[in-house]
Amino acid sequence: MSDANPVVSVCIPTYKGASTIGAAIDSVLAQSFGDFELIVIDDGSPDETPAVVTARTDRRLRLLRNPKNLGPEGNWNRCLELARGEYVKLLPHDDLLHPNCLERQVKVLADDLEHRIALVFCSRDVIGPDGRVLLRARGFPGAPEGPLSRAEVIHQCLRRGTNLIGEPGAVFFRRELAQRVGSFDARHPYVIDLEYWLRLLECGQAWYCDEALASFRVWRGSWSVAIGTRQSAEFSGLMDEVLQRGGLTLNPWQRARGRLMPWINGVARQAFYRLFV
Repeated sequence: MSDANPVVSVCIPTYKGASTIGAAIDSVLAQSFGDFELIVIDDGSPDETPAVVTARTDRRLRLLRNPKNLGPEGNWNRCLELARGEYVKLLPHDDLLHPNCLERQVKVLADDLEHRIALVFCSRDVIGPDGRVLLRARGFPGAPEGPLSRAEVIHQCLRRGTNLIGEPGAVFFRRELAQRVGSFDARHPYVIDLEYWLRLLECGQAWYCDEALASFRVWRGSWSVAIGTRQSAEFSGLMDEVLQRGGLTLNPWQRARGRLMPWINGVARQAFYRLFV
């Protein structure tokens, strides 16, 4: 690794990721944009995760192991602490980047000389445990390529009861802005990523790439009825916090819909997994 800071830090927080992390790493190493560091932070995995990582010898790749298990919140924040690049992307160990993902997203922020854009996000494919594509180009409903206002993005997320910005692999932001915004907050653990994206958006607008630049892997066992119920309650809690911060309002009908939709989305998601995963 060169002493000079890379342009991009791609960070993979992992725990028990042996079965999929190799594909995640390879998808980063295959990027058309090459000025990045790839940091894998293992949270004390008891499986073969470290061996899978160390089997790859690319100079841009580093493996770090936490001395004790920090949990998802702690490990995601370790990623923010250790990133050295101008831009940051977190990539879950079971997800993938498409080959031109970094190139496309770097260009958006590099061209934004006035730093009006808080984050870049993209459409993404949904893949099954074996990597088979289940849904293509899942993205922000009806939006063309380009900027989206903070109000529009937050309104759509709250009204539809879901994270339309996407999973961490779809999102890209400046390290300097992350330092200003602070750490990931797991008070609502099942919407921890969306909560952070909304805080970033308090500092600017979003840019949407309508091309699928990442893949999100789904597993049937990851979503039980209990998790779906908790996710619904936690989305409602997040909605209350966002509205209490001010600058954004929803009418009673929109609030009611925003509380109901996470439950509906959870039921639909579980049905989808049972049918296709």
